[in-house]
Amino acid sequence: MTIKEIQSIIKDFETSSLMTLELEMDGFKLKLSKNKTQEVVMNEPKGEPVKPQSEKPTSPQPVQLNHQMIIKSPLVGTFYASSTPTGKPFVEVGHHVKKGQVVCIIEAMKIMNEITSPYDGIIKEIFVKNGEVVGFNHGLMRVGDANEK
Repeated sequence: MTIKEIQSIIKDFETSSLMTLELEMDGFKLKLSKNKTQEVVMNEPKGEPVKPQSEKPTSPQPVQLNHQMIIKSPLVGTFYASSTPTGKPFVEVGHHVKKGQVVCIIEAMKIMNEITSPYDGIIKEIFVKNGEVVGFNHGLMRVGDANEK
């Protein structure tokens, strides 16, 4: 089974009304569950509504809050600020970012997913630390205008 097929199954499962799915074929086993009791509770930045959306992992949706843009995690996984454990972070507070620029990596199911900025701006705040687990739609960082204080 290819990575694309697995991603397609996960996407279809997220949009379906099924609560659990178990798939086993040729020594490969996949278990998916929407059971809320097994969900990891994440601390969201205050004042930020969480609305489940179906998104592609590489194109997080920006959320505008009082002229602030929040980059959210499009999937559940582990947040990495750089491409290697000792590497320089993709972005830090105060860095300018351009639309399409990689800002972090989310590892999910041993797959490293590059998360890109959907707009231009300056990183004003990073909500998570390197190696932390993030949930779907969890706020990762806030981007603002150059004029913002």
